[in-house]
Amino acid sequence: MPSSLPDVVLWSIPAFVLLTVLEMVSYRLHPDEDSAGYEAKDAATSLTMGLGSLVFDALWKIPIVAVYAAIYELTPLRVPVLWWTLPLMLLAQDFFYYWSHRGHHVIRILWACHVVHHSSKKFNLTTALRQPWTTWTVWPFYVPVIACGVHPAALAFCSSANLVYQFWIHTERIGKLPAPIEFVFNTPSHHRVHHASQGSYLDRNFGGILIVWDRLFGSFVPETDACVFGLTKNIDTYNPLRVATHEYAAIARDLRAARSWRERAGRVFRGPGWQPVPARPTAEGAGPRERSGPLQELS
Repeated sequence: MPSSLPDVVLWSIPAFVLLTVLEMVSYRLHPDEDSAGYEAKDAATSLTMGLGSLVFDALWKIPIVAVYAAIYELTPLRVPVLWWTLPLMLLAQDFFYYWSHRGHHVIRILWACHVVHHSSKKFNLTTALRQPWTTWTVWPFYVPVIACGVHPAALAFCSSANLVYQFWIHTERIGKLPAPIEFVFNTPSHHRVHHASQGSYLDRNFGGILIVWDRLFGSFVPETDACVFGLTKNIDTYNPLRVATHEYAAIARDLRAARSWRERAGRVFRGPGWQPVPARPTAEGAGPRERSGPLQELS
């Protein structure tokens, strides 16, 4: 075990608290009518979701670490944790984070996990803490990293570093940064687009630390119009249990109402806004056709 790697999330908690307090004070001293700002119940829900995620993540990690450990033992490859290999591991983790994040927006059963993070109509540093309780959907995306010989503990360190980086980009108090930074890194401007609910902003800017993946794979959109945060169909609840499970409940309702196995599969594995096309009478008497509808509840 590379035991020398620090617990970056634990060490970052004082900074999280300090920056959140400073942001709250800045809104109190300099209110901004064009900003979503803070709302006490919303912030409390985000904090509760964050605390709950720590508990549930600890439970999910037991089987996930077991799978990763088995893969690591089976692969003949080994990547040592050195000063020059660690940045490469961070780069690889960020690359696969991009695809995990993108997948969690376009496959409904994965979106049911990730929708929690987008369920607030506010966008501030507490929004970064609004984390899901069902992160068991993430682990398959990182299997290639383990198969290439990266120790599971090193992957956990890189994932934690990525998570810590993304804390500061959940704010409206920072405008656009110098162009070279905006070109390479994920910034508050880019991430505001990701959390916005306008049609032109949906399914955009999936990067974690780097925004170059979005530029390479066609999912980048710059911030131009003011962002409206939340879901395209907001849930309007502060109940943490409902926030954590509402999309799973919606999937269950749709499965009960489905009239075919093809529709059931679509309700689970297609996009969040997918709808089967109603049956249309044709001259040949063909049955109903299906198509992908626009993605809904993505931000």
